[in-house]
Amino acid sequence: MGGVSQLPAEFLDALSGLRKAARRSEIRLEEIPAPARLAPFAVALGAEVFETTPVTPPPLHGPARNLIPPPEPEELATGRFILLYDPAGSEVWNGRFRIVTYIRAQLEPDMGNDALLGSVAWTWLVEALENHGARHHSTGGTTTRILSESYGTLEDRADTIDIELRASWTPDTADVRRHLEAWSEMVCTFAGLPPLPAGVAHLPHRRS
Repeated sequence: MGGVSQLPAEFLDALSGLRKAARRSEIRLEEIPAPARLAPFAVALGAEVFETTPVTPPPLHGPARNLIPPPEPEELATGRFILLYDPAGSEVWNGRFRIVTYIRAQLEPDMGNDALLGSVAWTWLVEALENHGARHHSTGGTTTRILSESYGTLEDRADTIDIELRASWTPDTADVRRHLEAWSEMVCTFAGLPPLPAGVAHLPHRRS
């Protein structure tokens, strides 16, 4: 974010809150290019949740051990968190800030066929915001299930079902730290990671 000194103080306070947000070790957050036309000021974060499975090394010794590449981490979920700010306020947002989010994850086949999956995903979002005390209003969003089937030379690939959630809401104040923490928890929920008490590590597992 260039020209930080020229940013409005309220937006700078919001950015400071994002930097202080806590998150689980399984989620990787990094700043990505923000959309330029949605608001006068914006910041965007990309998220990925990876999980690796401990692998017992083969009984090799010496230089041969270095020839075996480490296992590739398994991507469980991805997402985007975008904070928009308009100093003049927006009638559409009903406020000066707006949070726009996206989450996508691959599901187990039996869960992907659940007709109630969309409402469950929306409930996860609402509960995450409530549990973190992220006060908000004017919330809206959509959930989508995506079935991918392969044919021809790719017919050996297993069918996959993905879930997507696109949502936006208006935070009640410029303190958006809790909103990012709630959203990060939501991404981990989509990834299938169980909720954990503070200070407890998650034991890796691989989806079937």
